Amino acid sequence: MDPRPEPTPRRQLLSVVVPCFNEEEVIGETVRRLRAFCDTLVDLDVELVFVDDGSRDRTRALLRGYAEEDGRIRVVGFARNFGHQIAVTAGIDAARGDAVVLIDADLQDPPEVVHEMIAKWREGWDVVYGTRTERPGESAFKLATARAFYRVLNRLSDVPIPLDTGDFRLMSRPVVDVLRAMPERDRFVRGMVAWVGFRQTALPYR
Repeated sequence: MDPRPEPTPRRQLLSVVVPCFNEEEVIGETVRRLRAFCDTLVDLDVELVFVDDGSRDRTRALLRGYAEEDGRIRVVGFARNFGHQIAVTAGIDAARGDAVVLIDADLQDPPEVVHEMIAKWREGWDVVYGTRTERPGESAFKLATARAFYRVLNRLSDVPIPLDTGDFRLMSRPVVDVLRAMPERDRFVRGMVAWVGFRQTALPYR
């Protein structure tokens, strides 16, 4: 009989990717909410990957300060503004997790919903994308143009892209690895995620 103890199983890691651009006014509350969410994850390790997309305010300095206080926080910084999709891509490349969540820094999408995404992932889904059931505070014009954009896009695309969804989603490591291997330079991440396949499901939320 081998007397050596069984090795302790490795805890899974969740990466939360947060693209940022001139978020000085809200970044403190964003970090607070994400830290509170992290503290509720009793059976997962977590890293918060903030990508500063060339902010011209104090966003990066504030993020570096938070990273010194909290080892779960990592900061990726650009020398200039490259745009949201490139920032998302850089965060995906930097993420080390078994699953990766994309969420914007403005808190339009509540971090608490990620608990439900994790539950879906553990059920076997590779992509869990958030679908807003309500958009309070947005003008009728913005809502109409957003609906029109996705409907026109799906008429032009061979692969349907889920309607009324943003980048807020959870992706499994196999999906992330495929995205990282794709050579596209002009990237539309939510369209690329729809294209790669795997098991995908919507998660409606308010």
